[in-house]
Amino acid sequence: MERIAEGELAVMEVLWEESPLTAAEVAERVPAERGWSLATVKTMLSRLLAKGVLDHREAGRRYLYRPAIRREDYVAEESGRLIDRMFGGRVTPLVAHLAERDRLTPADIEEIEKILRELKS
Repeated sequence: MERIAEGELAVMEVLWEESPLTAAEVAERVPAERGWSLATVKTMLSRLLAKGVLDHREAGRRYLYRPAIRREDYVAEESGRLIDRMFGGRVTPLVAHLAERDRLTPADIEEIEKILRELKS
């Protein structure tokens, strides 16, 4: 699966939330702080189509866009790449890194403990 750039991810998030949408509808839903024009959104849509992560179909004179991949699958792929690249494919150093940087809240720790208990049983 080809990587999705940060800006492209903003478009994908819109379409994962609701689809199919026209380019104009995507532009309306992209966070306003990005300040993107319709032309910018259309450029992002074209890039995502070229990467094969979006599908589209004609509806009159417009195109309707929808994701060709599930968000869960993309997250799994990117998580795996991060762990492979930064932590030699091991999850334990990632968790240790987060703990050392005080990035784990008590709620996070409780959730991790629950997951581990479920895995053990």
